[in-house]
Amino acid sequence: MDPVAFRLKNDTLTDESQNKPFSSRHYKECLQTGAEKFGWAKRNPAVGSMRKGDIVLGWGVAGASWGAGRGPCQASVSLLNDGTARVSCGTQDVGTGTYTVFAQIVSDRTGIPVDHIRVVLGDSALVPGPTSGGSTCTATVLPAIAEGTDNAIKVAITTAISAANSPFHGKTSDSLSFTQGKIHIKTQPPASGVPYDQILKAAQIEAANGEGNSGAMNSDPRARNFSSHSFGAQFVEVEWDPGIAQLRVSRVVSVIDGGRIINHKTASNQILGAVVMGVGMGMLEETIYDHRTGEPINCNFADYMVPTHADSPKIDVHFLDFPDPVIGEYGARGIGEIGLAGVAPAMTAAVYHATGIRIRELPIKIENLLASNVTA
Repeated sequence: MDPVAFRLKNDTLTDESQNKPFSSRHYKECLQTGAEKFGWAKRNPAVGSMRKGDIVLGWGVAGASWGAGRGPCQASVSLLNDGTARVSCGTQDVGTGTYTVFAQIVSDRTGIPVDHIRVVLGDSALVPGPTSGGSTCTATVLPAIAEGTDNAIKVAITTAISAANSPFHGKTSDSLSFTQGKIHIKTQPPASGVPYDQILKAAQIEAANGEGNSGAMNSDPRARNFSSHSFGAQFVEVEWDPGIAQLRVSRVVSVIDGGRIINHKTASNQILGAVVMGVGMGMLEETIYDHRTGEPINCNFADYMVPTHADSPKIDVHFLDFPDPVIGEYGARGIGEIGLAGVAPAMTAAVYHATGIRIRELPIKIENLLASNVTA
């Protein structure tokens, strides 16, 4: 049976291990989108049947799933009287774009340009934040940033209605809005309002400060009724040259259902990196231990093989961008691990399609493929 059709036929919206519905599951769309982008309809299922000159092509697909979570977090937000903002949290950015996400959320809720927002992370003196791991950081920090920003906006509006020299003095807070960096009458356009920094300066206030505090998913009664995961489908093409016993990954299409994607550029970078890691997992990486001592023998980059740019295939990344209604207001789930999960299995499926050899142990070794009956 066609591998994509097999997976579509057996798709489910229920996590049978917990007997709970998934909070959001679009695995079917991952398979359908990936098949379309990859050109899966052109696949000849017969082993060794697809060729590019003397090269044998193999096409494989695998599905991926990774648990989605949200932990506790605090965030501090200050709207400063110089027209900028500051947001801080004790989390860190390990290269995954956390700085950018913080600035984006504050900008989204205030209208202050991203380049006017200073993000301060990575200091234990700051309010507590999550570790960068387990595909949970972004989902964890978003509610705290949003709440902290909203509370800072409330302070700015309270200042506008209480300061004697404010044009909004005596108004009610319900009658005002904070949009595009301006405080204005809710029924009037933002352009009619006054920049918040002018309000603060007139009131001789340095900043409007707000604190945000979000709890873990297990503290949310509604979330306990659902199972939350991210999903993906990885399609891989390998090229097998039986004349010289050479195998390489030539093309990968990865489709991710990770909830709402806050920043497509940094998210794409994560999935691109994950695919390259998957090539390493499937083709190169193996720790060899001394059976007498248990110590790793190849414990350095001279002996432990990792993929280089020359090993990297053409990679095509797509996101479905369906917000998860349970994980938080923004509907964003983590994507740190989901981009890696299906790459090596899809590679082994592609190797079988090219050679007829089933690989049951990683990394794939050329000596295991030499028994292939497929010839040039």
